[in-house]
Amino acid sequence: MLTTALTYTLYVALAIYAGLISYAVWRVWRGENGVDRLIGVELIGTLMLGVFILIALIEGNGIFLDVALGLAALGFIGVVALAKYAADRRLY
Repeated sequence: MLTTALTYTLYVALAIYAGLISYAVWRVWRGENGVDRLIGVELIGTLMLGVFILIALIEGNGIFLDVALGLAALGFIGVVALAKYAADRRLY
């Protein structure tokens, strides 16, 4: 079982990640151009990886690591596809 100080630290990190995700969602929502929104979507995916890893540490369950790995693979494919679309449509 995790010590109390480590548990509190993980929960604080989880709260910080939640704040960063909310800011990234706001950037996607109110982005100035397509590239700004594309970077926001990639940032949300990356931050969600961190959230899943933190949850895996808090719960002590390795299934969240598998979910994070799958999300990373899907996020990479999605961002490459969106970048190709943005380059073809000249969204920047």
